[in-house]
Amino acid sequence: MPERWILFLVLGWWIGWVGCQHGRARDPLVRRALPFDNEPSAEPTPRANSWSTTNNLPAVAGVGIAQTPPSLGAFPVYPASAPVTVANSAIMIDAKAGAVVFFKNPDIPRPVASTQKLLTALLIADHGGLDNSVRVAPEDCAVEPTKLGIRPGEVYTKRQLLAAMLVHSCNDAAVCLARNDAGDVASFAKLMNAKAAQLGAENSHFINPNGLPRLGQFSTARDMARIAFAAYHNSTLREFMRLPGLTFTYSSGRRRFLEPTNHLVTRSPIFNGMKTGYTEMSGRCLVSSASLGGKDIILVQLGGTHRMLFDDAQRLLLWGLGQPSGAPLSNIYSKSSYPADAIGQMSWPESR
Repeated sequence: MPERWILFLVLGWWIGWVGCQHGRARDPLVRRALPFDNEPSAEPTPRANSWSTTNNLPAVAGVGIAQTPPSLGAFPVYPASAPVTVANSAIMIDAKAGAVVFFKNPDIPRPVASTQKLLTALLIADHGGLDNSVRVAPEDCAVEPTKLGIRPGEVYTKRQLLAAMLVHSCNDAAVCLARNDAGDVASFAKLMNAKAAQLGAENSHFINPNGLPRLGQFSTARDMARIAFAAYHNSTLREFMRLPGLTFTYSSGRRRFLEPTNHLVTRSPIFNGMKTGYTEMSGRCLVSSASLGGKDIILVQLGGTHRMLFDDAQRLLLWGLGQPSGAPLSNIYSKSSYPADAIGQMSWPESR
């Protein structure tokens, strides 16, 4: 076995072992005292590996983002050397150019649960005014199961609700944002479908902003990769999605620490965000991203069967970062390859 693959196997084992030990030793009450008291500002501080902004987003439709070369179209899985994933559908793309790195049944239509909140977030960010206030209506609160617990009549900024939606997947925050943006959920869904078509995600149909099951609502791994590609190039959304936690302040002054549903962001700064999803109909879904040594990748996994999806994602992302044009493997062991504010703060909790 070539030396580079031996190094990657050792790295994967080491991350898992350290995470297990760290997760057991950690006092769970300490996590809620972490200093994430405010959502990112309108102009977030640049990070060492934050290269993209909304302004330099390449044109998407028609230029091959997440497009499989015709010569590989007949393969259900490619390449065979990629790590196995329990997901029924998956695709990995280069986050800078959009080229396909790996795929598994990427064009099967299926429900994608809360991963479609990436599209909701894109629309809210595109429409701007994130520091404007919105008022909660009774219909915003009539959702289950993951809720922020906002109440009718309370007032919050779009920025607060957007952060809660991306970090903790709050369904009531998603509905409140959508209703205030378009007048009602149905009108917002029309905007979602128009935006999806603009991004080249033409094998999708969305009915609500939060991904709760609805007949006729679906997407594909490839389409979600195209949506995720656009979200990854939005600097505001990336600052939200990478947060390892957020303290939300309610109108009453009560504060609540929101843990990230994407457990990868608490394992290593290599893993820098995106979005989870789960319903009984969709199975476990995960859109994740990673960055190292100048290489950025996005992975979409849909239709997983259990929480091992995070461990699958970790193996696939590490594998993807090691593909040609990636950083030298020696950089993985060097503190200099991480953002300055991440040095000395490495933690890998157990999968949940």
